[in-house]
Amino acid sequence: MNGLTKTGADAEDRRVQHRYERISIDTPRHRIVGTATLASDGYRSRLSDLLNAPERDFIALKDATVTALDGNREVAHHDFIAVHRQHVVYAVSVGAVEQAQPDGMIV
Repeated sequence: MNGLTKTGADAEDRRVQHRYERISIDTPRHRIVGTATLASDGYRSRLSDLLNAPERDFIALKDATVTALDGNREVAHHDFIAVHRQHVVYAVSVGAVEQAQPDGMIV
């Protein structure tokens, strides 16, 4: 085995454990509520880490709902959406998500 390939228990120990958190992001024109993937603990485990990551310009959300803030009640649903960090005016956690389903949907 070369030094680049990890198998078995060694690879298991090096995997990053994730958790899912439902967040609400307001841009100047929209409110976007979706599920973000965060590290389970330590570095990058908080919403503020996601918002301030210098190597990442977009915030990825699954199972997202987009609502216009101008009073238009039309709501759009997306399996995936990416929001540019520069458009974020306000962001807040609205709760942890328990588990991911085998089909990739998060409940």
